[in-house]
Amino acid sequence: MTTTIEESVKAKIRSIKDFPKEGILFRDITTAIKDPATLKTIIDYLCDQFKDVKIDYVAGIESRGFIFGMPIAYQLNAGFVPVRKPNKLPAETISQEYELEYGTDRIEIHKDAFGKGDNVLIIDDLLATGGTAEAACKLVKKTGANLVGVGFLIELEDLKGREKLKDCGRIISMLKY
Repeated sequence: MTTTIEESVKAKIRSIKDFPKEGILFRDITTAIKDPATLKTIIDYLCDQFKDVKIDYVAGIESRGFIFGMPIAYQLNAGFVPVRKPNKLPAETISQEYELEYGTDRIEIHKDAFGKGDNVLIIDDLLATGGTAEAACKLVKKTGANLVGVGFLIELEDLKGREKLKDCGRIISMLKY
């Protein structure tokens, strides 16, 4: 029996019951990214999904979007823009609020992160409820840039986060749980 690249990566991800709270099955990517071959497979896979379009910038969502976003930007010959939690960026920012289970949060980018018409790809490790990714999509659009798509290592399908991203271009998830 042949193993797909998705199955080989999934086999490297550790599942931890009841973390960070009871009833949650946490997908720990640290066991996958510490293996050089698996890390390369993940980066190559995500880059390959967007090789048919010119990407000017990769926007990585804090914090694990940074892990994947930087090497993807490098491989796609694009710039990298961090999407940060509030009050972490030194220059003038624009922000977008999003809903949490109990309350709201917000993310920010520098106001001059992208130019009108720049092609932007958003990267994060996990698509769960979609709130953070949707906020990042809205931020990119506020700048006048062209949102090409959103890429994730993992998608938790039962949480239906993909539904919030209908206006965010191509949505790619390497692994689905």
